[in-house]
Amino acid sequence: MKKKTILIKNVNIVNEGSIFNGDILIEGEYIKEINDSISAKSADVHVIDAEGKYLLPGAIDDQVHFREPGLTHKANIESESRAAIAGGITSFIEMPNTNPQTTTVEKLEEKFEIASKTSFANYSFMFGGTNDNLEEILKVDPKSVAGLKLFLGSSTGNMLVDDPEILEKIFKSTNMVISVHCEDEATIKKNFQEHLETYGDDIPVKCHPIIRSEEACYLSSSKAIELAKKTGARLHVFHLSTGKETSLFTNKMPLKDKKITAEVCVHHLWFSDKDYDEKGTFIKWNPAVKTEKDRDQLWKALLDDRIDVIATDHAPHTLEEKNNVYTSAPSGGPLVQHALPAMLEMFHRGKISIEKIVEKMCHNPAILFQVEKRGYVKEGYFADLVLVDLNNPWTVKKDNILYKCGWSPFEGTTFKSRITHTFLNGALVYQNAKFSDIKSAKRLTFNR
Repeated sequence: MKKKTILIKNVNIVNEGSIFNGDILIEGEYIKEINDSISAKSADVHVIDAEGKYLLPGAIDDQVHFREPGLTHKANIESESRAAIAGGITSFIEMPNTNPQTTTVEKLEEKFEIASKTSFANYSFMFGGTNDNLEEILKVDPKSVAGLKLFLGSSTGNMLVDDPEILEKIFKSTNMVISVHCEDEATIKKNFQEHLETYGDDIPVKCHPIIRSEEACYLSSSKAIELAKKTGARLHVFHLSTGKETSLFTNKMPLKDKKITAEVCVHHLWFSDKDYDEKGTFIKWNPAVKTEKDRDQLWKALLDDRIDVIATDHAPHTLEEKNNVYTSAPSGGPLVQHALPAMLEMFHRGKISIEKIVEKMCHNPAILFQVEKRGYVKEGYFADLVLVDLNNPWTVKKDNILYKCGWSPFEGTTFKSRITHTFLNGALVYQNAKFSDIKSAKRLTFNR
């Protein structure tokens, strides 16, 4: 189906630190023109009057687990990418700990093949490192994949990279962005054993941040950063959860020049350990949601640019799985549909500006991973765009949750802001809670 020419009029455009009112013309897959006022040249142009609304670049989520292949009872690329589109996330980077794991070039290409047929959003994948797949890592074309993911803690299968010699070899031998999950396994095992001896299997969930402690996070993060400095590797530390770790990062240079970068996830900015009593295992994540003080320090580092990116770590599990006792309930939760509305709620509360949200969720992932022609509202860029009504409240309920797992840690929360339209590669794919039948998702390309 040929894409319509679309003209968005009277909209507040949020881009590169400023908000200005104007019109945007979309032709084919791209933004053709941005101007104060643009006239429709023919009757074929689809005109959208967006007066009072805000136009943002589509968000780029650099850390999701969509569970395909192998774990599709929880989620799949189709279901979760559809939820992402409804949440204003137009591009995602998915993690390698599926079944089988994405630790060979062959398995990587199989995932690209699935996404090419079923994804609602633009897609790329991380290649997974292990203690014994350095040869495969060296075969990966850095222009065709988002980067390399290493689990330095909390891995599934054989993905824990715990051999210091191998780790150093990997850091020395790739130019790709190395994204890491940092929690020290030995510290966690010791803490877990102590709690198991005290409580048995039914450990109170509020002990989670004591088991997966600040010490476990800091020890692992600081070691990874030390190794990156020693080897010159390009390191990105996923999902910071402690205030202490923020001291390891700098805001003394622009993001494009940083060799060591950091990310924070929506749940670590929203929840604290005071929420465990009400939410229980539904906010059990790795790394753990920690104290209010940690949350405050994460906010501070995000706003002063020591933390570069906001992501979701979207990791769904079934209700049945989550309803187990602590030792059996898996960590992780679904977030892609609600991440942008949650951050816009923080705007309403005076915690962050809309311009800063766009910087951390759109511009910076594009800069960090060198994503080609996305993450900005610019002429010549792909028209991945999101229209937001800042004053159109809605409540997260079972019947409007789009995740395959059917639940959300935000259930019962009322958000003031609503995503009304999502454009993907020039096509209007989502409008007022309805999806179009246009499949316009593309594989992300990288300007490396």
